[in-house]
Amino acid sequence: MWPHPLKTNASIPDPKWIRRALTGWYDRRRRNLPWRDTRDPYAIWISEIMLQQTRVETVVPYFRRFLARFPNAETLARAPLGLVLKVCENLGYYTRIRNLHKAAGEIVERFGGRIPNDMEEIIRLPGIGCYTAGAILSIAFGRAVPAIDGNVRRVISRLFAIEESVADTATRKRIEELVGTLVPKRDPGRFNQALMELGAVCCTPKTPDCPACPLQADCQALVQDLTHRLPVRGKKKRIPHREVVAAVIRDGNGRLLIVQRPARGLLGSLWKFPGGILNPEEPPEEGLARIARNELGIEIGVGSPLAAVKHAYTHFRITLTAFSCTLWEGIPTGSPWRWAETGELEELPFSKADRMIARSVAPTTG
Repeated sequence: MWPHPLKTNASIPDPKWIRRALTGWYDRRRRNLPWRDTRDPYAIWISEIMLQQTRVETVVPYFRRFLARFPNAETLARAPLGLVLKVCENLGYYTRIRNLHKAAGEIVERFGGRIPNDMEEIIRLPGIGCYTAGAILSIAFGRAVPAIDGNVRRVISRLFAIEESVADTATRKRIEELVGTLVPKRDPGRFNQALMELGAVCCTPKTPDCPACPLQADCQALVQDLTHRLPVRGKKKRIPHREVVAAVIRDGNGRLLIVQRPARGLLGSLWKFPGGILNPEEPPEEGLARIARNELGIEIGVGSPLAAVKHAYTHFRITLTAFSCTLWEGIPTGSPWRWAETGELEELPFSKADRMIARSVAPTTG
């Protein structure tokens, strides 16, 4: 029975017509992307992880370099995590990369290096949720399961004029039921990719190209003039801003003191300059001395600022200011640390903001 989410008496589109119109449009208009030339589950897995909250044009070169360096789960599992993070430097959202590496180890150990083709097994792997599992299973293995990302939710909410918030669990369940009814048994991966592609290039968030949409004749949002109101989302939260400070400390040989972040959490296992987040209203010089004391057990003299960069993460923004500092007392302890030649900095994985600071204070690195 076809679920009926509409608040109106409008007719419900024929599922067969939707499939035919959408996949026909996809065959004619789809973008030429490297992961669409294969049904290798490993390559599809890598692409789907990289595409999480990241623009397609950003992912393409990373995807190609990654597969060239790690062509299968075995090579990825054997590689040091630091090398994997370095290959993915500046891609952002590094937790997904750490999960990718961890999952590769499990795939090798539990499944002999082959991606499992069972929903219960694949969804247990680190970093793989319902959407990623659905994408891999439908595209690589031909399983008739939905793959629902933000693009798909937007398309379905408009196609069926769903006026409840897509942030609500009940609405998400309703959309999942609708897509599950639409996904065909034959070539489900093609249909899922077509639905995602429609949301990415045509049924976009702010300026949807409705005249070019293959489903416009039955789009209830278009009929009811709701396109620009849908999907309904919860209220946007205010994005906080954080002041971050870093210490640029050199030894007698000109080497720089750097620290490795904890394995867990934001930017886990990446390298950085000593420092961190200031307390509210805390003077930068006092805060940086406090952080160095807590982080490495050293006393430092904080000099003048050398460089500052702004960067935005998903849930907050930062201004990172680096100061010229002098090691007054103590030997670094606690967090993993090292003295690094300026040329070595390019060989280690840093966050985008820390890399900008590194290249500012050590321009000979590039």
